[in-house]
Amino acid sequence: MATVEFDSVEKVFGDGTRAVDDLSLSVHDGEFMVFVGPSGCGKTTALRMAAGLEDISAGEIRIGGSVVNDLPARRRDVAMVFQNYALYPHMDVRKNMEFGLHARKLPKQEVRERVESAARILGLTELLHRRPGQLSGGQRQRVAMGRAIVREPQAFLMDEPLSNLDAKLRVQMRAEISRLQRELGATTIYVTHDQVEAMTMGDRVAVLRSGRLQQCDVPQQIYNAPANLFVASFIGSPPMNLVEAAVAVDGPNVTCRVGRVDLDVGPAEPLRSYAGRQVALGCRPEHLERARGDEPLCLPARVVLTEALGPSLLVHAEVEGRALARDDVLEGLVDADPAASSRLREGEGAVTMIASFAGDDPARTGDVVDLAFDARRLHFFDLESGAAIPR
Repeated sequence: MATVEFDSVEKVFGDGTRAVDDLSLSVHDGEFMVFVGPSGCGKTTALRMAAGLEDISAGEIRIGGSVVNDLPARRRDVAMVFQNYALYPHMDVRKNMEFGLHARKLPKQEVRERVESAARILGLTELLHRRPGQLSGGQRQRVAMGRAIVREPQAFLMDEPLSNLDAKLRVQMRAEISRLQRELGATTIYVTHDQVEAMTMGDRVAVLRSGRLQQCDVPQQIYNAPANLFVASFIGSPPMNLVEAAVAVDGPNVTCRVGRVDLDVGPAEPLRSYAGRQVALGCRPEHLERARGDEPLCLPARVVLTEALGPSLLVHAEVEGRALARDDVLEGLVDADPAASSRLREGEGAVTMIASFAGDDPARTGDVVDLAFDARRLHFFDLESGAAIPR
């Protein structure tokens, strides 16, 4: 296996559309890297440039240390797994998996051994004689994986390979692909628009928007410390609650006013320079709960919707405050939660926030509750640049 490096890579189409803008990123040997972002963010275009299926407008792509800009796809020694499987319907599973090896004129015995080894790994041994039309969606996806594995490439490139599967099978296949990648130690770039898929599968996750890399880090760091408003709003299900807050300094502490309530957020040194200005305040739903009466940070709210999830109850509650109207937040939230755009564009005086209550909580639509914040779990963002304000 090998490293895959993007060095100031750009892709500009003939009509002037800039699909990828100054992408610099290194995928380490044996790493599972996930590209994630909303539709049109450039993730598939970046993958296709690495595969040699799209020309590069500027920059360099290196595989195993060698520049491949001018190499045709067949000479890049990478294997692509497509969203639609791309199997030959008139060939059985064995012939589908053998096809690329025969094209490379490998000895028949080696071809047979590679195919049978991959079939054992993927649980396809009993299906080698069947044609794609006789297989389930999950089985066809395993055949597509097997066809890539037998090539023993330097890197695997996967373009939303699970998007055609139902929800239960997607969860199962996520686990299978992750296990397989670790067993093979294969350098892998995996493209998805599903941020849950990205967070559960990737060693690292690269978040893209409008062709530009927003943040690349291990999943938990992206979740706990988003670099900007877009990443904060896109990563997380349900998405992060975001509201405008006015910053004021009160002696050693800093307060943030939401609606008519002042929240004391402690020393919060970097926030002091924002005194008298508005910032975006963010809080994950799991860090927003029903107040017990002794919490210092609380907001009164009216319940507008509840969602019972068994161990927890998601409570959509309206609080007094000003919603954000930034395009990057709207784009991130709309992709993660289609109902979010209407909530965000609603009036100036109310914001709907999502809280996670205990599963047996009696909250019902119309109830008035106090929402308690954990000051240590709050996020702050500059409203002009969108960048995170460090705690």
